Amino acid sequence: MRVVYSKFLRVPVSGILLFMLAFLLVQPAAHSQVVNETAKKKFSIGFGMFTDIVMKVPSGVRTRTINQGVNVFGLYNLGFGKSPFGFSIGLGVDIHNIYGNFLVNKSGDTTKLVKIPDSVSYKRSKMTIVYLEVPLQFYLKTESKVNVALGFKAGFMIASHTKYVGNGGIETDTYTSTISSKVRLKSVGIPNLQQFSYGPTFRIGYRWISVDSYYMISTLFNKSHGPEMYPISVGLVLMPF
Repeated sequence: MRVVYSKFLRVPVSGILLFMLAFLLVQPAAHSQVVNETAKKKFSIGFGMFTDIVMKVPSGVRTRTINQGVNVFGLYNLGFGKSPFGFSIGLGVDIHNIYGNFLVNKSGDTTKLVKIPDSVSYKRSKMTIVYLEVPLQFYLKTESKVNVALGFKAGFMIASHTKYVGNGGIETDTYTSTISSKVRLKSVGIPNLQQFSYGPTFRIGYRWISVDSYYMISTLFNKSHGPEMYPISVGLVLMPF
């Protein structure tokens, strides 16, 4: 498999996530001595885990039921006077992992998901896409500690890769691997991904734990050069700060 590097970013996904975690955790601590309690309530930090329900998967290709992803974000909250309503804007990172019985392959100027033959034994095959995102939301915080948020977020794709662990010797109409032994392949930079993502969000919870959802209106790939698939994300978010 030919390794393709992203022209936008060559930082490992783990490094991106650790940087965001460190930044979001250090900022409130650095200012804790100079801001009052009212000011501190203007900032929220969230950590989430979700699964992607992948829509419009190409014929013959199957994705896993659970496609675990993670996100981390920080929000600046602006309350509407003394009412329970408010508005938030922030910054975050979403990491989407889509597992399945496919390999990502570029044929000409088109990216395809190629089904792994049933005769090939493999442990894992996935693609990972990372977005830097700006979430916007209107929220309601009740006296009973129930909170609801309806919003929208837009993201910019900053990293992507594919990973395959299994037997080699794969041969299909558009992909061939001549290595016959067990292999571990990683290709950085998935061709023809959309650079921008966007869609509505909804969150409902009690105190510091919430159920979160995101409906990506944009497709993962450029429509004229790849499959028209997109994820619907559902998961849990912890907001202890």
